[in-house]
Formats: sequence, structure tokens, C-alpha cells
Amino acid sequence: MKSNKTARLDIDAPAEYRIEVSNLDSQVLMRVTKMAFRHRTRMAVAIIATILAATFQLFIPQFLGRAVDQAHGLLTANVSRAGAEDALMTTALLLIGASLTRGLFTMLQSYQGEAVGQLIGYDLRLAYYRKIQKLSFSWHDKVHSGDLMARGILDIEGVRMWVSTGILRSILLTILIGGGAVILFRIDWVLGLVALSFVPIVGFRASVARLKLRDTWMRLQDQMSGLTKIMEENLGGIRVVRAFAAQAHELKRYDVGAREALAVTHERIHLFVRYTTQMTFAYFLTMGLVLWVGGMKAIDGEITLGELAQFLAFMSILQMPVRQIGWMINSIARASTCGGRLFNILDLSPSITDKPDAQPLTITKGVLRFENVDFQYPAGAEDERTLTGISFEARPGKTIGIVGPPGSGKSTIAQLTGRYYDVDGGRITIDGQDIRDVQLASLRAAVRIVQQEPFLFTASIDHNVAYGDPWAGRTDIERSAAVAQMHNYITNLPASYGTLVGERGVSLSGGQRQRLSIARGILLDGAVLVFDDSTAAIDAATEQRIKTELASVVENRAVIIIAHRLSSLMHADEILFLEHGKIIERGDHNQLLAKAGRYAELYRLQTNAADPVEEA
Repeated sequence: MKSNKTARLDIDAPAEYRIEVSNLDSQVLMRVTKMAFRHRTRMAVAIIATILAATFQLFIPQFLGRAVDQAHGLLTANVSRAGAEDALMTTALLLIGASLTRGLFTMLQSYQGEAVGQLIGYDLRLAYYRKIQKLSFSWHDKVHSGDLMARGILDIEGVRMWVSTGILRSILLTILIGGGAVILFRIDWVLGLVALSFVPIVGFRASVARLKLRDTWMRLQDQMSGLTKIMEENLGGIRVVRAFAAQAHELKRYDVGAREALAVTHERIHLFVRYTTQMTFAYFLTMGLVLWVGGMKAIDGEITLGELAQFLAFMSILQMPVRQIGWMINSIARASTCGGRLFNILDLSPSITDKPDAQPLTITKGVLRFENVDFQYPAGAEDERTLTGISFEARPGKTIGIVGPPGSGKSTIAQLTGRYYDVDGGRITIDGQDIRDVQLASLRAAVRIVQQEPFLFTASIDHNVAYGDPWAGRTDIERSAAVAQMHNYITNLPASYGTLVGERGVSLSGGQRQRLSIARGILLDGAVLVFDDSTAAIDAATEQRIKTELASVVENRAVIIIAHRLSSLMHADEILFLEHGKIIERGDHNQLLAKAGRYAELYRLQTNAADPVEEA
């Protein structure tokens, strides 16, 4: 298996999308750790604070042991009362000072650790969102947005916790065990071995727990992604759900997914409790052995009662870190799994991208050409092309109409014009420049596509119209809306252009959404303008008024109109009739009617004309 640092084309992403990360744990954790150390100052402060907090914590058992010996000396009258009280006071002050200092450094460690974790989360959110914006349509066609949202929320949360629950906690535990071992071995190496005998047991059980928890976390993430999909689809289609009274079905569907996620959660809790209990039991068993063996040594005079108390105090201090080993292992499992899932996406390379030597598109005449273009969608059947041998030319001031039955490849031509996919054969040029050789940003500034399905954001009307040019003036926005026959309607709204539209424009009709989408497209100054069935929901009279207004707007642009309704493109200078991805007829409206072919048949069906030629 290749390293996760190797870039993969996103067109192959679905095969990698659910890749197991069990062999990449160390690489993933190392990568997250490197991200943490980009914030050098904060990490340095957090690590130093952790070291100092652990060091002062090691002083506490020693001061307690000294206090016990001093109190014992006072009880046995081996020292003067005044001297013993002074010694006890000094030890008590040292103990309080060590505790306070340890608390301050622990607070500093927690603050900086959490701060670095939040900064990592911020960096990952931006990188993840940026990558999602760049990945090609061929990749988005194969993945569900619910999966992407789950990864962008749950997985990032799992990764950012690694700093405080993984890195810093590991340093703390290492110092406590390592430093404590040195102190205890100097007192009595046999008793020191007994006191630390639980460490290998805990380490082994923790490793086993790590493997099982990682697997269950991956399964839980998949279940949560499934729940996100169901909820997203339900909310997006809430009107369909209500219209068909399918609430009970949707609730049952969600309940099934939620129960499966709950079952995995219960399994995780069972594993966590079982292994944490085993590790805690090993700890208390060890403490009992220390008390027995140390007590016998104290009776025999090999160690003092203060030294025995020191052993027991040290064990008490280790109690919480031992309990936290389970949390730390859970953090390792979660960070490696979540990080692996995130990096699988972050490491993808878009299949549609600028060439290293790409130059900005230079517009001279604004002539668009399709030259014997072949294309097949990556997810399509191997022997089925979407487009075959497509050739035509669109010039400024001229309109190309494209019509054909559903699935004939009409919308594909629009997508290829903006280079959302790359052609498999032939080429597409603008003023002789192959669009694969120019910079994408300049190409998409020159090619404006009014989409088949208008999407409106939850924002004001003027913001939706000016989405492609946020700095557009009110005059330009109103002019575009007027061309799209929306200005009068908008001005009659309570807040005029400041009126908020609902989610995805739900407060507007289908025709109104399409007209706002048209206004958004014509606001921008592109050399090529493509209307992808963008008037399907608009009534014929309004459509005719839009065409009249558009005449002056598009006179210096090459225009492509894709439609099912012939009235939308009858005025085109050339009309292409597509079927099974091929141009089977071409010509203007009258020429195609004269051929009495597929176009004429469609015209007759749509107009109920007995003699389509005479109707022309």
C-alpha cells in the first residue's frame, strides 16, 4: 500500500474513499503531531508546562513521606517537639507550594493544549473545505454530501483532541512513571519493581484495546455518516415527504440507522469499560502488594514508615493517570482513524486542474469550437459514450440551439464547455486555444453557464443575483433582474432586493428561481453564455419577454441555448438535434422543418401542427 502522502487522482477516489487505515496509524499520528508543532510557541509552552507539572507532582509523595517520618519522630520522642513542629511546618509549606505550582502549570498545559487543538481544527476545516471546492465533478458524482459533512465535523473533532489527550498526556505519564521509578528504585529496588509491576500489564491491555476501539470507531463513523445522509435527504425533500405522507417511513428509516449506531456505541462502551476496569484492577492489586511487601520491610526496619507512605502516595498519584490510559488509547484510536479518513480526501489531486505551464485565456473574437468531441462519464458503462463526434462553432452575436430527448448529452455539452470534465477525444477551443491548456479561473470567467437546476443561497435577493460578482453595483443588479423579468416583482416585496429567500430559494416559485439564476448569469461579462434548459419552468409569455430583453445583452457574446421546449430556441442561428450522444440533424428552424425528420416530429408534437412546414 502506498503512503498516504502519495497524491491520487480524484477520479479514482471512490475506490480509496473507504480505505482502511490500520496500516497507516503511525503515519497519520505523526502527521497530526507535525501539524501541532507548526504552532511552536504554544506547543513549547504546553510541553514545558507539562514537564514542570509532572515534576512538581513527583515532589508531593516525597514531602508526604518526609512529613510521616517527622510525625513518627515526634510521636516516638526521638526529636524535640519544637524541632519536629518546625520541620512539619516547613514540609507542609513545601507540600502546599508544590501543589499550587503543579496546579498552575497544569492549568497552563491544559489551556495551551486546548488552544493548539482548536488551531489544528481550524486549519483542517479550512483545508478540508478548500479541497472539497477544488475536487472535480467526476469525484463529487460518486460521493454523498452526507459523508463529506460527517467527515468535516466528526473526524476533525477526533483529530483536534489528539494534542491534549494524546501528546501531552503521554508526556505526563512518561515523566510520572519514569521519574517515579528512579525515586522508588533509589529507596528500595524490590519494592519499586512491585510498585511498577502493573505498567506492562496495563500497556498490553491498552494495546489490545487500541486495536478494537479503532475498528469500532471506524464503524461508528460510517453509521453516523449514514444518519447524516438520511437527515440531509429528508430535510432537502421535506415537501415531498409531507406530500406523500411518508413521515412514518422516514422515521422508521432513521430509527433503523440510529439503532445500528447505538449498537456500535454500546459495543465501544463495553470495550472501554472492560479494559479500563482490567487496568484499574491491576493498579489496585499492585497497591495491595506494595502495602503488604512494604509493610513487612517497615517492620523489619529496611525502610521507614515515611518511605512506605511515599510509595503509597506515589501509587495514589498514578491512580488517575492509569485510569486515563484508557482515554489516551481511545484518543490514539480516534485520532488515527479520523485522521486517516480526513487525509484520504486531503491528499486527493483534482483530475481537472491547471497544467504547470497554463496561461490565462486570451479573448480576441470569442469564438467557441467543439472539434470532433468524444466523451464518456467515468461512472458510465464501458461501451456507452455520452457524446460522439460532436462538432460545432459558436460565434459572438450568434446563437446555437441544442435539443434532443433526455439523456442525449445536451447538458454534458454545457459541462464540457466550462471544463468541469475533460473530453476523451477531440478538443474544445476558444479563439483557437484548447481549454485544457489555459488557466481554469480565466476560462470560467469567460464561460458563464446558467444551470439547469437553479440553486439559490439562504441570503438576500441582491446577494444571490450578485453571487458571481459581490462588488456589483445596485444599478447592474437591477438591470440584470429587469432582463430576467424579476425587477417588478422584487420591488413589490417588503424589503425589495434585501428580501431573504428561504433555503435553496424555497420561498420562490420554480420560474422565479430560474429567472434569478438567469439574472445571476447575465450580470457577469462572459464571452460565452450557456443557458442549460434554464427557462423550463417559465411560462411562454415571460420567456418571450426575456428573449427580447436578452437580445441587447448577448449581442457581443456567443450564446448556446439547451432546451426541451422548441419555443426556447427556434430563433437560434443553428439548431443541433442530439440523439444517443450524436448530432443527427442540424440547421436553422426552417431548414430542420423542411427535412421532416426528428426535429420536425418534435415540433409537431409540441405545437399540434398538422403540417409543420406550413406552420413555419
